[in-house]
Amino acid sequence: MFKISVALVTLLLSGCGFQLRGAATMSPELARTYIETNDRRTLFYRELNEALRSSGVEIVDDPADSTAIFSINADDTGQRVLSVSARNVPREFEVFYTVVYGVTTSDKVILSPRTQTLTRDYTWDETLVLGKEKEEQLLREAIVDDLTRIVLIQLSAL
Repeated sequence: MFKISVALVTLLLSGCGFQLRGAATMSPELARTYIETNDRRTLFYRELNEALRSSGVEIVDDPADSTAIFSINADDTGQRVLSVSARNVPREFEVFYTVVYGVTTSDKVILSPRTQTLTRDYTWDETLVLGKEKEEQLLREAIVDDLTRIVLIQLSAL
C-alpha cells in the first residue's frame, strides 16, 4: 500500500510540472566571474563565492580573465536595539545585513546595482550572554544564506 501511495504522489507531482530545485543554472556570460570587493573576509563574500562555484561558475582572480564582474559595493552588518526594559536595559535586538551589488560584462550592465537588506530579531537576557551572542551569530549566518539565495535567483533569471 505504501509503495502505491508513493507512486501515486510522484505521478501527480510530475504531472503538474513540479520539480525539485537543484543548483541554479547560470547564464554563459557568468561562466568566468570576478568578484570585486573591498573585503574578501566577509560572510557574504565567502558564501557567494562558494555558491557561485557550486553553480558551475569559475571564480577568477583577475578581472581581465573574466566574462563578468560581480561588484559588491557595500557589505555591512550590525545590530540595533528594538526595545528596552523599564530599567533601560536592552530586551530585544535586531540583526541586519545589507549588501549593494551589481554585475557587468565588458560591454553591458547585466544586473544594475541594487540593495538588499534582511533583518532578524531576538530577545536579550543578560544572564545568558554567551548563548545570546551565539544566537546573534547564527542569525547573521542565516541572513547571509538568504541573501545569497536571493542573489542566485536573480542571477539565474538573467
